[in-house]
Amino acid sequence: QIVLVSGHLDSWDVGQGAMDDGGGAFISWEALSLIKDLGLRPKRTLRLVLWTAEEQGGIGAEQYYQLHKENISNFDIVMESDEGTFKPSGLGFTGNAKARDIVNEIMTLLLPINVTDVYDNADGTDIDYWMRDGVPGASLRDDLSKYFWFHHSQGDTMTVQDPNQMNLCAAVWTVVSYVIADMEEMLPR
Repeated sequence: QIVLVSGHLDSWDVGQGAMDDGGGAFISWEALSLIKDLGLRPKRTLRLVLWTAEEQGGIGAEQYYQLHKENISNFDIVMESDEGTFKPSGLGFTGNAKARDIVNEIMTLLLPINVTDVYDNADGTDIDYWMRDGVPGASLRDDLSKYFWFHHSQGDTMTVQDPNQMNLCAAVWTVVSYVIADMEEMLPR
């Protein structure tokens, strides 16, 4: 059984793509690194996917889906970060009411960093295939007030990244992915 965390590398056309979506790739990598460094071994596999070709129509995501859809019942949740890595506020979530109740409970663990909101509907080109087939999905929600200042611009460089805000995003990704991967049962569908 698989808990998938992901980001993609796409907006390097004019800038470095550091915020869009290098930050999402980084926090996904960091979540798995932190879990490993802490010596935690969840019941399910945590899988990192760094998508390609999202800007070209989601070709990488479609290819991955085609290769793995026969095992769709083993995918517990698919998580994608693609809105930068500014100060997080919570998760967008797509799934049924019982699964949402569980995710709401998990998010209470993040009260010390004030990131507890669960919004309607996860967003993510790379996880849409899975969510359409009933797999629960989550997307990081953060402060978008500066996102389009840098989106697909020469300004999308590493200097945009705030290490403290990225750490908060990585903390959200780590807690949510680990707890779901270590639950007795998969999220209800």
